[in-house]
Amino acid sequence: MKASPENQRTLLDIAELDRRITQTERARTQPADGARINELAGVKQEQLRELTTLTGVLDDAKAELARLETDVKLAEQRRDRDAERLAAANDAKQAQALEHEIESLGRRLSALEDAELEVMGRVEEAEAAVAAQQALIDTTNAEGAQLTAQAKAGMAAAATEGEQLTRDRAAVAATVDAALLADYERRAARGIGAGLLRAGVCEGCRMVLSGTDLTAIRRAPSDEVISCPECGGILVRTEESGL
Repeated sequence: MKASPENQRTLLDIAELDRRITQTERARTQPADGARINELAGVKQEQLRELTTLTGVLDDAKAELARLETDVKLAEQRRDRDAERLAAANDAKQAQALEHEIESLGRRLSALEDAELEVMGRVEEAEAAVAAQQALIDTTNAEGAQLTAQAKAGMAAAATEGEQLTRDRAAVAATVDAALLADYERRAARGIGAGLLRAGVCEGCRMVLSGTDLTAIRRAPSDEVISCPECGGILVRTEESGL
């Protein structure tokens, strides 16, 4: 294939635009913080499961405390009622029975109050554990929200840049011979479309060309479309080629 050296050099601009378009498309669809955002989503699920467990422990402790408080209140009411009956009792046997019951109720109240104090301690510990777990979730949410906002902003910026680069590419591509452009795009679809030959190195694949290859390239007319013997891309020759 024949193409003017100018058209061939323009392929380098198109190749650079294609590289940048690929980068922006990757940034638009695969934000840099995407992996961390997904990781945080998994961490949050684990933290929520732990919060559910801790909340269950707290609810159980509160229910037990409420039961003990009810038992204490009932025992106190019964003790007070027996004390009133004792004060009004005229029968010695009845008075003795009431005294024994009041004594028994005193022991029960003491045990209930001890149990109440122990459960109150468990409630406080459970409340502290729930609060600490909620703080972890809040921290995870804050980081996730920040990274998500950054990712959305980056994706939007990448989309805008990609649209501009696509317009730029179309404008540049319009100046290239249609057959040459089609040849470049076929090669680019397979791997490398075009690369500059600089000091004996194909910058498309970064391979050093052999002396034999360079001799053949040196002898080729300037309007001949040359392929890199290593990557198959169009090898663009300029004053930097060292030929």
